[in-house]
Amino acid sequence: MLMGNDTMMAHAEQIANLAGQAALGYFRNLLEVELKDDESPVTQADRGVELQVRAYLKSHFPQDGILGEEFGQSDLSRDHVWSIDPIDGTRSFLSGHPLFGFLLARLHKGTPNIGVIGMPALNETVIGERGGDATLNGEKISVSSQTALDHAILFVNEGEKIFMRYPEVFSRLMSAGQTRRFGYDCYPHALVAMGHVDAVVDDDLQPYDYLPLVPIIEAAGGIITDWNGCALTLASGTSGVVTAATAELHADLLNVVGS
Repeated sequence: MLMGNDTMMAHAEQIANLAGQAALGYFRNLLEVELKDDESPVTQADRGVELQVRAYLKSHFPQDGILGEEFGQSDLSRDHVWSIDPIDGTRSFLSGHPLFGFLLARLHKGTPNIGVIGMPALNETVIGERGGDATLNGEKISVSSQTALDHAILFVNEGEKIFMRYPEVFSRLMSAGQTRRFGYDCYPHALVAMGHVDAVVDDDLQPYDYLPLVPIIEAAGGIITDWNGCALTLASGTSGVVTAATAELHADLLNVVGS
């Protein structure tokens, strides 16, 4: 089945709305928490949201593969694969913090072509299409024009992990940028696409964490790669990520995170 880009983007928006409504049905309610093998938490909310998204995809795109955080992968050799992170920021979700997100990507032969960042508690949906536009609730958005790292607003995501694993990198990051903020999860990357934040350095991300970011950042005019400057695809594996509004900022931050 062949679908136009407008139709595919409409499906992406509809899935984000579905996932957002499902997540808000659980938000700030009493939930049972389990720990995965990596000690990250998971709840019935994570599983419930992903099951609803999977049901939609199986109904509308039965020929596509799926990679989901909670229920694994199927048919990843297909030309088209959907990546799902039902609740990006389960710890935020559990603590009643509204900056949890929903992440979705559609890949063509391993490369993400459509990306969605849904922020249910903020009523914000950011969608990006490779070769097209990035939008926030239907309105076009774009990155900032900042090229000087010394004047940049920089978010450092997963700061404690970077500190523990790469103390020299962490030390350099603490001297980078004019304004530094610590953050988690997908929203700082969305803020780059909106033009409010100039760059984000992130670490220890899985494909379902970063694949949705790629079409959004690129459609908004920015750059996103791993810490080595390589493109992020389904084959990238666990990765550190550098997101930047401009090529100049990106190059400077690759130098900061480089060994």
